[in-house]
Amino acid sequence: MNISLRHIRALHAIRANGSFARAAQELGVVPSALTETIRHFEAEAGASLFDRSQRPPVPTPLALAFLQETAPLLEGPDLALDRLRARRDQTAGRLSIGCTPSAISDPVAPVLARLRQEHPDLRLRVHDDIAERLAQGVVEGALDLAVAGRALHSDDLKQTEIRRDPFGLACAVTHPLAQRESPGLQDIDPAEVISLDPGTGTQALLAGCPAVPAALRVGAIEAHSTIAQIAMIRAGMGVALLPRNALMLFADPTLRFVPLRDLDLWRVLYLLIPARRRLSNPARAFVDLLRPTA
Repeated sequence: MNISLRHIRALHAIRANGSFARAAQELGVVPSALTETIRHFEAEAGASLFDRSQRPPVPTPLALAFLQETAPLLEGPDLALDRLRARRDQTAGRLSIGCTPSAISDPVAPVLARLRQEHPDLRLRVHDDIAERLAQGVVEGALDLAVAGRALHSDDLKQTEIRRDPFGLACAVTHPLAQRESPGLQDIDPAEVISLDPGTGTQALLAGCPAVPAALRVGAIEAHSTIAQIAMIRAGMGVALLPRNALMLFADPTLRFVPLRDLDLWRVLYLLIPARRRLSNPARAFVDLLRPTA
């Protein structure tokens, strides 16, 4: 039998609305098209489904029995669609997320792109800063969550490790060390080092690493942000000790990340979420997408 869900919906719409005209309006079709659908249905069934001697036409006993049997068929798709719309509405809204600059290109931006693709009505606010200020924003509710280095312990904050990123030398491709095979820390000229503000997580890790000579921890040039630091490296002003992902901020072929044979230092990224506050639906959706990439 060549009967589809369209035919069944048409029959139920006519019964619910009491007329072909109102049913056609609900289904978004012209009355003549609906009449033709029912005629096709009757031809397939081999019986009349409406008593057309009455105005409006009344379903026959055969049609009433069919309506009763097929009601569950329509409830399933309708309920599924309702749940789909409810999920859409739950994730519509606003998400405020914080991240350190080196985490923007990976993993934050790709996850946000997927989130926006799945929930185009979602409004996003992305704030980049150092870990401690991001953690404060999460605790105080200014941010829904953050992806950053480890912050100071707080009972109001839950920190979960999601990724490790190795440190190395960031330099221009034209720099002599970019051409060296397995250079070491002793090959770096301290006069060329561009360091970060002492309050940043990156600089704190370098300061606490015994392998890094004191002369390489604080450079002749100090930058307030990773972006400024990399921009100066690109301009040929010097080099820096940075996590590998930091260079992905620019994805610039004129920059080079050089592993150092005697530097075993990693920047660990954490997911920072409130410990005493439930995540919003958009924040939960972000976390669900983030975890498979970690």
